[in-house]
Amino acid sequence: MIKRNIPLAVPNIGHIEEASVMEAVRSGWVSTVGPAVTEFERRVAEISGVESCAAIASGTMGLHMALRALGVGRDDIVIIPSYSFIATANSVSHAGAQPYLIDVSASSWTMDPVALQQCLETECLYDETGKLILKKTGQRVGAIMPVYTNGNPADMDAINTIATGFGIPVIADAAASIGALYKGRAIGGDADLTSFSFNGNKTLTTGGGGAVVGRDPKLVARVKHLSSTARVGTDYEHDEVGFNYRLTNLEAALGVAQLTRLAEFHAAKQKVSDYYAYRFGDVDELSLFPRPNWASQSVWFTGVVLAPDAKLTVADLVGKLNEDGIGVRTFWKPIHLQRPYMHCPRGPLPVTEELWTRVLPLPCSTDLSDDDMQYVADRVIFHLSEARR
Repeated sequence: MIKRNIPLAVPNIGHIEEASVMEAVRSGWVSTVGPAVTEFERRVAEISGVESCAAIASGTMGLHMALRALGVGRDDIVIIPSYSFIATANSVSHAGAQPYLIDVSASSWTMDPVALQQCLETECLYDETGKLILKKTGQRVGAIMPVYTNGNPADMDAINTIATGFGIPVIADAAASIGALYKGRAIGGDADLTSFSFNGNKTLTTGGGGAVVGRDPKLVARVKHLSSTARVGTDYEHDEVGFNYRLTNLEAALGVAQLTRLAEFHAAKQKVSDYYAYRFGDVDELSLFPRPNWASQSVWFTGVVLAPDAKLTVADLVGKLNEDGIGVRTFWKPIHLQRPYMHCPRGPLPVTEELWTRVLPLPCSTDLSDDDMQYVADRVIFHLSEARR
């Protein structure tokens, strides 16, 4: 057997992208303003079903700016799921606030509305000024930040109903969800502000980069102002402490070209997910990544979950697949187990605790060949069968 080299998730960049970037280079517009930035923002807003967009240098910076735009800062908490990439928590820390960690739903791996409701009802109260605060510390509840895990939107109707009842803004960490739909509608208006990432492993990439959209254009304008050094007009006049967080025109040019292929990329991601579902659906030791019935055009990472009684651990299987030339690795370690956040306040986390060690993303690049998909599935099944002997 010839050893292959199949990465987990790599960008799909071709002649269209090359031509777009070279056009930006030749134009002389290479920094944080330019026609490609304007066009990229217009298209991301359109795809997201909203009026405006602020292009940002990363998804983490987008979350940071969203928090700042909504007035979240020191002495606040932000409710997030523990089962997420650490950038979710880091953005809260960058804003001067503290994460409060809650569980995810077993059926979607996104923020559990029941856990959210319980947190707000049992762990929080209104102080004499009408602020909702954490009982134990007196910290204000500044925002709720659901994560769209593996590209799937959280159950936003339920989360928004709860948030509205308590008067708390919602920021969506939609890092991998560009172009996704929730109950058939574009996701840009399902939170006060929504942050996307365009890192190299995302469905659509600008190399690095991100974008913030929202249902209120004034809030998006606030994000753009803060991320552009809080500059007023064209002169060197600034009205507050701002940040240099803007996407460059070169990166935006890559993004504009990638957006023309977004439907192609979504179809490719869905094809990989469907193939793995076909191959692994009857394997006793495996279950599949969730597909919430409210989500579509939302596949990012796809893979398998090992049963608790499987003869191999995820770490064992990663090692064997790596030897086969398949570039897999373990997935997110929950935030409450990360050293910077071990002492954060949190609710019960039974789903997160039970789930996280058994999750294995599999190769899912948008240009993954049928032959490589088959090889990946064959090797997973082979190693599981060998372990049963």
